[in-house]
Amino acid sequence: MRAVTFRDLSHAVQGRTIGVMLQDDTFLRVETDSRRVRRGDLFWALRGPTHDGHDHLAEAAERGAVACVAEHGRIESLPLPTIAVSDTRLALVDFAAWYRTQLNTRIIGITGSVGKTTTRHMLYSTLSSRIPGTESPGNFNNQIGVPLSLLGISAQDQFAAIELAASRSGEIAGLTRLARPEIGIITHVAPAHLATFGSLEEIARTKGELLDYLPEDGLAVLNGDNEYVRDMASFARCNVILVGTGDRCDVRAEHVRSENGQMRFTVEGHEYSVKAPGTHLITSALATIAVAREFGMTSNEIATGLLEFLPVPGRCRSVPVGEWTLIDDTYNASPASMAAACEVLRQWQGATRRILITGDMLELGDQSRAYHENLGRQAAAAGIDGLISIGQQASVVLGAARQAGMAGGCLAHCAEGEIADLLLDCWLEPGAVVLVKGSRAMRMETIVEQIRDLAASRVVTERPVRRAA
Repeated sequence: MRAVTFRDLSHAVQGRTIGVMLQDDTFLRVETDSRRVRRGDLFWALRGPTHDGHDHLAEAAERGAVACVAEHGRIESLPLPTIAVSDTRLALVDFAAWYRTQLNTRIIGITGSVGKTTTRHMLYSTLSSRIPGTESPGNFNNQIGVPLSLLGISAQDQFAAIELAASRSGEIAGLTRLARPEIGIITHVAPAHLATFGSLEEIARTKGELLDYLPEDGLAVLNGDNEYVRDMASFARCNVILVGTGDRCDVRAEHVRSENGQMRFTVEGHEYSVKAPGTHLITSALATIAVAREFGMTSNEIATGLLEFLPVPGRCRSVPVGEWTLIDDTYNASPASMAAACEVLRQWQGATRRILITGDMLELGDQSRAYHENLGRQAAAAGIDGLISIGQQASVVLGAARQAGMAGGCLAHCAEGEIADLLLDCWLEPGAVVLVKGSRAMRMETIVEQIRDLAASRVVTERPVRRAA
């Protein structure tokens, strides 16, 4: 971040300074995890449902923190110079809001039911090939993550791709008022967090809050292939660019195809390629092209930048594992992203077997059963050779797949993830492609590790024994 004095910080959060004044010191980084504190950091003691940063002030000091922000009532015998505030979470938002006013960086806000992280990282990968900038680290997209993302912007950054997420109405409005983006991207409106939103219409209204706070001279990039998102163009106050494959789109992709781990397409006769499986990433790629053009990049520069993109681990990232291809899509799941996963497998050319391992899709409310039934039908329609389902909705998924025509020998229900390797050991063969996906709470990444271990054990088992001379 930029050079910020202790006096600046104290004023921004309206806090009371305790201990030694550090007016001339600068804070290079704000850290909320005492385990990651580096020398010269400012430690921000946050309280959460399972942890309290105030319990780790001594550790932060030992690791080199130069000061901290803590709450009144928790500041006895503090080991660091401190700014005392009534609520450290609110103070973090206040400080980030003040810091945003000091920035000349162009902020790009990205939201949507699915595709936020992929779009954010693809945009960063492309723009940063020519322009210095930054992006939200990891999934820093909520009331804590967005302030921290803003505080990570440096004086050299000409752009910042900031991810904005919501699980209920009003949250995008609050995050957008804080980040104050000049450019906004809305990827999709699809079933996600229905238990709190209640309907697709409410999801659309919440995602559309981003447009309410874009400046009149700003830019909105909207998915023209999604009806809910396309309709938002009618109430945007700023310039709008529709991206997609439809005739009404301003940036339109043609000849979209997936070729074993890469997506290829053309825009206005220029060929582009993305090193990721599945044509469902086309919205992210087109939004990237639209924004890159806004920054003055040429078609050749954009094409080169897109080739720098690699999916974030857990977000439809394909890797060779032994004799197989593993597609790690474990970070989260919704009906839209599960449909995309089935399509990725359907499009994969040359696979000897296509295997899908699913965990429950959570937070779908009273429509959960219907969406899981649809997943089973989609898996059958995609020509998947093996479907393994884990979780409380597993029987629903598998039953629908069986009714849609999948043979019983191609279906397996695992009550516990630990037995998945037994099934995979029977089903996997050289040239197989296996995709793993489920909601975050299902911890599907453990299945990915089982597959990696299975591949490693096969290499060891099949290694020829060297005979003694």
